[in-house]
Parts: sequence; C-alpha cells; structure tokens
Amino acid sequence: MAEDAIAEQNGGETALAALNRGTNQSGMREHNERLVLSLLRSQGPQAKSDIARITGLSAQTVSVIMRELEQDGFLLRGEPQRGRVGQPSVPMSLAPEGAFFLGLKLGRRSADLVLLDFLGRIRRKLRRIYPWPTPRAIIDFVSGALPELTSDLTSAQRTRVVGLGVAMPYQLWSWVEYIGAPQTEMDAWRSLDLERELAAVTGLPVFVQNDASAACGAELIFGTGEKPRDFLYFYFGYFIGGGLVLNGRLFTGRTGNAAGVGTMPVPGIGGRPVRLMSEASLWPLARRIEARGLSSELLWDRPLAWDLPEDLLDDWMNAAASGLASAMLSAAALLELEHVMIDGWLPAEIRAEIVRRTDLALSGMDLAGLARPMIRAGTVGPDARALGAAAVPLAARFLTDPEAALLAR
Repeated sequence: MAEDAIAEQNGGETALAALNRGTNQSGMREHNERLVLSLLRSQGPQAKSDIARITGLSAQTVSVIMRELEQDGFLLRGEPQRGRVGQPSVPMSLAPEGAFFLGLKLGRRSADLVLLDFLGRIRRKLRRIYPWPTPRAIIDFVSGALPELTSDLTSAQRTRVVGLGVAMPYQLWSWVEYIGAPQTEMDAWRSLDLERELAAVTGLPVFVQNDASAACGAELIFGTGEKPRDFLYFYFGYFIGGGLVLNGRLFTGRTGNAAGVGTMPVPGIGGRPVRLMSEASLWPLARRIEARGLSSELLWDRPLAWDLPEDLLDDWMNAAASGLASAMLSAAALLELEHVMIDGWLPAEIRAEIVRRTDLALSGMDLAGLARPMIRAGTVGPDARALGAAAVPLAARFLTDPEAALLAR
C-alpha cells in the first residue's frame, strides 16, 4: 500500500507509520496479530526486532504474537541471519498453507472458481463456460467443483479454508439485450440471496462484491510495482468495468458500484454519444469476430492467446483506445487522477498495445487546465476478478484497517 494510504492526521507523521503503529493495550490482541500479518504480506519476511521497530509494539509483545502465530501455523521461521554484532536475527514469513480462500468470478460468459493460499497464489482453478449465467448454473458449478478444487488438500488443510468471495456484475438482469439471455431466466437474479445459497453449499462465510471493484482490489493487494495513491482502473471483460482508488483505498460507493465506467458516454461513429462498453469491451470484439463468420469462443476459452485477423483486432483496439481516452478525460476533470490502469481478460501484448494507443489518443485531446494522468498496464491480468474475490475473505479475516477497507464493505 502507498505511504499515503490514510490521511495525514498525526502531526506530520507519515501515513505508513500511522498505519503500522500497534498498541500494547489489553483487548487489542487481534488488531496486533492482523498488523503483524499485514506487514509480512506487504513487506516480506521480517525479524521480530524489525516488526517491533515498525509497529512501535514492545519487543515482548511482538515475540508473544509471532510465537503464537507460528504455533497456529500462520508463520514460518527462516534461517538465522548473522549480523556484525549481537544475536543472529531470524526472519519470519507467511506460511503458504496457513489459510486458504475461495474466489468465484461470475462473468457473463464464464465462471472461474479458484483456490488461493495464504501467499495469494492460485493453487487450483476450474472454469465453466455458458451462453449466459443463471443462478442454478452457478450454484451447481460451485457445488460440483468444490470437491475437485480442494482434493489436493489434507483434511487438516481443508479446515483452513476460511471463506468464499464472489465477484459478479452489478444487476445482471439489466443486460439481457446485450448478452442475448431470456429475461425470465435473468430475472431470477433479482430475488436470489446468493450469499445464503452459496453458504449452504460450501459451509463457509460468503462475501459478494462487484466484479470490477474486486479486480481493482486484487491490484491493490496482489499487484506488483508502485501502487499510486489515486487511480482509476479499467478492466476489460465481456463489458468493461472499473474501480476507483482514492487515498490508497478502494472506493466502492453507496451501493458498491462506484466507477461503473461502462455506462460513461464517449463519442462513437460520427461523434454520436455511445456508452464506453460499446467501444471498449470484449462484447463489440465478439460481434466483429462473428460478423466475419468466425467463432468468438476463443475470447472466453483462451484469454492468454488470441488468434485473430490483424485488421479486425486493429479496428477494435483503435475504437477501444479512443473511447478510453475520452472517458479518462472526463474522469480526470472531475477527480484529478494521478494514474489510470488498464487490465482485463486480455493477452499481455494486447493489453500493452491498448495502453500505448490510449496514451497516444489522450495526448491528442485538449488537456488545457487538466493534469494529465499517467496511463499504465495493470499487473494482475485475466485472473484479477477471481483473485479479488478470494481477497475479500482474506481481508476480512487477516488484514488491518485501513487495508481491510480495500475490499470488505
């Protein structure tokens, strides 16, 4: 997390220092345990003395916490590191099998169910492709896939699966005309209590979040490289979705659907306003493919490798880049964004080319009076939504505030 993740309200103290400060007061043990685990996740292996220095906790408190976390299977002891003076320090790190998390990405054309370990690595992934999502199809998929997904875990490890996160589009029943689904089948989502249904199937706590917000959360928790304080995030799926990070925290809004960028108006053919999702989504690419008499199934089957006619792909990327640049211009005027990230269900080389073309398109626009945001590629890729889903129970159980606020609402 960036150092400015929380407001500087501590007399000039850096935000990172404020975030990392622990407490020695009784009754705050769980907070301190979360704090230690969060620091090890964000900064890698640390010795007890380093944890004490960063958090402000006493050496004795840190020693007790880390000893018990190690006994509970959440930490691993590394090889002693000898310095010039004093006793050798022993780095402690997160134990990969300390806990496991399930993540369900519920898309308009496919669903993924992943098993994540304590380091955020995908241990196993199963996928189901369908013409459109129905409640029964999703519940049956999870019920049937769960035994296979956890088959490599021991009985003891299965008790360490702590929750299921679900990343799904907002108001699925509203998009019938775009996905070609029967309205009656999609209307079943209106009254479905998905959390309750999946909790009954899995026996686990279930957390539901908007899919693009979950993908943005995955970038915050598992992404590599610099994490800017403020950025707008675009995720290419069947439709394009978005996430918004302000002051280092995921902003989900009143209903959980903030940064619903797909409906932003952008210029279409002849300058006529259209929705961004009509230009910058996999849906218009699929229509282009099918208009050529080809199958668009490869978009859902092989997100890492596409074999498409170059002219078709070129036209789509130009339209997507133009739409993205227009949406960014509007967003930058409102929010003074430092960065914009682009990721999605895309091969890495396609994502990089869209970033390049979008940057070029934005450079050709009237930016007078605006601070131009830096455009860069996301670092998580096609699995961002499933990873973000699994990160919700991780945050709820093991991360400190404000980190837990990145995902858990």
